[in-house]
Amino acid sequence: MRWWDIEPVMELELRLFPEDAWSHGMYWSELAETHPGGTRHYTVATAADGTIVGYAGLMAIAGEGDVQTIAVDERHQGAGLGAALLTDLIRESARRGCAELLLEVRVDNPRAQRLYERHGFQPVGIRRGYYQPANVDALVMRLDHPSTDSTDPKDIEDPRHG
Repeated sequence: MRWWDIEPVMELELRLFPEDAWSHGMYWSELAETHPGGTRHYTVATAADGTIVGYAGLMAIAGEGDVQTIAVDERHQGAGLGAALLTDLIRESARRGCAELLLEVRVDNPRAQRLYERHGFQPVGIRRGYYQPANVDALVMRLDHPSTDSTDPKDIEDPRHG
């Protein structure tokens, strides 16, 4: 993801997460840390026409990784794009030497929870009222010892995304 991707990402963000969307400033701050040696890694997935249809972000500090965000346009869900984006984050966390990778997912999003479970994430706790203003709890999930081969390549239908 680059600065010129923020506007199309924000359009998707506001459509997918109308109650708790990130702001432009949050994306600018995150991208400011994507430089070599920085603590962030962000990627986008594009359709054949160049339209951004998904994005994902990772924070990696001192051997610990955290999935900051992952989103796929609803018209492209179910085609393996979420798996491809998550695989990218897992591989990047392994490359950065993370001993574990954490994420939060809405308790009312079983589809995303199943995706994470297929990639080896296990539930470790609940953050009450994490998603605001809707006051929805987050399920905290963890993947111990992410590795570059922890995701089966056949889970990804089109590895050219991103």
